[in-house]
Amino acid sequence: MAGDVTVQLTTEGVKLATPIKLLLLLTLLSLAPSLLIMFTSFVRIVIVLALIRQAIGTPTIPPNQVIISLALFLTFFIMYPIFQKIYNNAFVPYIKNEITDEEFIKRTGAPIRTFMLYNTQKSSLKVFMDLANLPKEDRVPEKIPWRVLIPAYMVSEIKTAFEIVFLLYLPFLVIDIVVATILIGLGIFMLPPTVISLPLKIILFVLINGWELLAKTLVKSYHIPNLP
Repeated sequence: MAGDVTVQLTTEGVKLATPIKLLLLLTLLSLAPSLLIMFTSFVRIVIVLALIRQAIGTPTIPPNQVIISLALFLTFFIMYPIFQKIYNNAFVPYIKNEITDEEFIKRTGAPIRTFMLYNTQKSSLKVFMDLANLPKEDRVPEKIPWRVLIPAYMVSEIKTAFEIVFLLYLPFLVIDIVVATILIGLGIFMLPPTVISLPLKIILFVLINGWELLAKTLVKSYHIPNLP
């Protein structure tokens, strides 16, 4: 009557009962947005896209829905080798009952962990290892705990995003300064500089295929490890 909510121990490892698996699956689905932010390239991409939109001078164009959608697809594009490795090495064997639940979790986390380590700045990683008081023997990639790796990766992503935006922001800032200087030199004080600089920035961004270059820059800013 109580249901088959049990944990069965076998000689091959831990085997969770079906109701517990369903509970874990529902929990993961509810945490999907947070997991997307913590373990993928989404944070860096969405920050760069949003701030570049601000640099052009159109804070609401493209709309937030377009920015988020583009960030999601670029995230999938970058993370595809990682997802493919998880599917082949973890999901398929698990569906065929060739590996245990414990092995499935291990194989799922390994590619993501490698990706995060490859793209986390050493300075950010060192800060959180120091905050966690990790002993020297645990400061190797194989032993760094998730509680240290996740915040270090997220801080590193935010830092890198702002570095990219700073470099891309400069040409638009130069246009604003030049237009403002010319208008002041001509004695035109009633006309806002943005009225002149906005179309100039838009046409410049279009002529250089800005969105394509931006997507290319974001994709190439990541190091995709050669997973075994």
